[in-house]
Amino acid sequence: MTFLKPIIFVSLFIYALNAKDINPNYTYLASGGVTDIVLKENKLYVATKSSKVDIFNTKTKEKTNSITLPKIKDFMGDEIDAKIYSVDVLNDSVLILSQGSKGGRAINIYKNSKLKEIISAKEKMYIARAKFISEDKILFALLSNELYLYDLKTNKKIYDVQLSQSKFSHFAINENKKEVVVADESGILKLVNIASSELIKEFTKQNLDNVFQVDIKNNIILTAGQDRRAAVYNIKANTAYHKNTSFLIYSAGLSPSGKIAAVASNEENEVKVFNTDTKRDMHILKGNNTTLTNIVFINEKEVFVSSDDERINYYKID
Repeated sequence: MTFLKPIIFVSLFIYALNAKDINPNYTYLASGGVTDIVLKENKLYVATKSSKVDIFNTKTKEKTNSITLPKIKDFMGDEIDAKIYSVDVLNDSVLILSQGSKGGRAINIYKNSKLKEIISAKEKMYIARAKFISEDKILFALLSNELYLYDLKTNKKIYDVQLSQSKFSHFAINENKKEVVVADESGILKLVNIASSELIKEFTKQNLDNVFQVDIKNNIILTAGQDRRAAVYNIKANTAYHKNTSFLIYSAGLSPSGKIAAVASNEENEVKVFNTDTKRDMHILKGNNTTLTNIVFINEKEVFVSSDDERINYYKID
């Protein structure tokens, strides 16, 4: 059976050569460097480093609104823009995690043109990511890898659980908002039941170092690894593999079906698109000038890619 190995190698090499280069079809310009993006009902919500969440209409490609947070004071007492770390949307509410004065982190909800503070920066909780679970619950994680479920009606935590001693990196919530995949600097992923905080499963051995980002769609998990590995786990089939790249993988995203993955792939900030079933490379997305921050699929054939600068590139990949 050893004669099959060169055949497989040649086939993979041909697939790689046939990967199609694609340039952006359109570029959105945000108010500052982009940290997080969320797509809801033809609206693109863009978190920036410049105290603003920009809102774009994806049909008209125009900026329709910006949510502006107050400037903050740094440790020297100077007034600076507040960096927005994450954003989320549920119905008519926008959840905003931002930098607070003198190093704290704050969570606000923007609704009816008003900001309501949920977690004050004065509490000195070093929150790294926050997302809606329902109208009355949010999930957030600290850099210390503590996961919190928080009740917005009572303004009290439902639980907080220490997932590990490793520094938190990122989490992704599945489609029904019942489970969350948490990544940290150990390379080990944890699948957690959101309602109970119980650990469902750990995913190991594919990443050997920090996982910068993780995504989950249709029971497929994708990672962006510091070890230059993009790991793919199939939860139902209980299978796993990884693909190597030439540079640190800062960002990764899955299509709604989980069948198409996109990962940062080299020092030129290009994005490799591949089939998660066959492992075949499909496209190379070009035209990103700085370190990638987010890869978000609209559907199986359209994708947004954002970077540390103000550009959000839109690609058609059919």
